[in-house]
Amino acid sequence: MCGIGDVARYILMPGDPTRVQRIAKHFDSAEKKAEYRGYVTYTGETKGIPVTSTSSGIGCPTTAIAMEELMKIGADTFIRVGTTGALVPHLDSGDIVVATGAVRWEGTSKTYIDTEYPAVASYQVVNALLQAADELGIKVHPGIIISSDAYYGGNDEVLRKFGEANVLSIEMEASLMFILAGMRGVRAGAICTVDGNIFKGSGKGEFEPGEKSGELADKVQQSIEDEIRIAVRAVQILDGS
Repeated sequence: MCGIGDVARYILMPGDPTRVQRIAKHFDSAEKKAEYRGYVTYTGETKGIPVTSTSSGIGCPTTAIAMEELMKIGADTFIRVGTTGALVPHLDSGDIVVATGAVRWEGTSKTYIDTEYPAVASYQVVNALLQAADELGIKVHPGIIISSDAYYGGNDEVLRKFGEANVLSIEMEASLMFILAGMRGVRAGAICTVDGNIFKGSGKGEFEPGEKSGELADKVQQSIEDEIRIAVRAVQILDGS
């Protein structure tokens, strides 16, 4: 478990614990600090700036635990580095979304505060992600996303309506991150690679031996590398480098 001094103020937070080390490989140096109940933490430096990557697990409940405990030991800026399923026709697998806000289609944030409280990404983090993408020459799509509790569940008719309202994509953690950041006076943002579009018949997972679909597709894996590069550069921008 982590204590004071083990983590930096800047946290890059994937859901998948195996992606933590992948992110840490983009740091100039990194050291594993903890691995406990699926929460993996590496801390290192990028251009002399302390930075940490910690997994959130799947969904808002585990994300809330991670954020609450990380804030207690000094973290104040969180960037989700994840994947997302597209809800609009102009997004395809391998595209990258920068969330400006999130629809709260999940239950955890509602235990903190009523739904009238908006889940809005911190403008400093959004601006840093967009600037980083521009510097690196990587196209991203800024906009509103939706966070859900159900990985496989969901009402397609409702999701279509969200897509028609230009909600770009669906994932499982960002709305809680934005709510907690707003309530606690810290910062949070999210950058996610599209790994499928439910209305184009492309989805998640590997269903046959050797099949590379969803997150496993080569173009999605390359985009995950790109979003990590963007997130690391965003930390540098936020720190004034």
